[in-house]
Amino acid sequence: MQAARAPLESDDSVSQCVVEAVAEAEGVAPTELSPPLYEVVDPDALDRLFAPRPAPSGGRVVFSYNDYEVIVDAAGDVSVSAADA
Repeated sequence: MQAARAPLESDDSVSQCVVEAVAEAEGVAPTELSPPLYEVVDPDALDRLFAPRPAPSGGRVVFSYNDYEVIVDAAGDVSVSAADA
């Protein structure tokens, strides 16, 4: 089972972290991912959901992308692991 973790940095968007983490797990460049993230989840909505707020709230989003389970938590951390078959 492959796993990648990309911490969200202040100038990175959550959607960019997801793309980079999945690309790292697959061993390819982010531009080589197919399908592109926008065919699986709305990147703008994902970024808005985890945009910095004065009072952070809890929660997380879980979705599948290219045979990986992607988890984005309230802190903006992105975890990618191989989906169970």
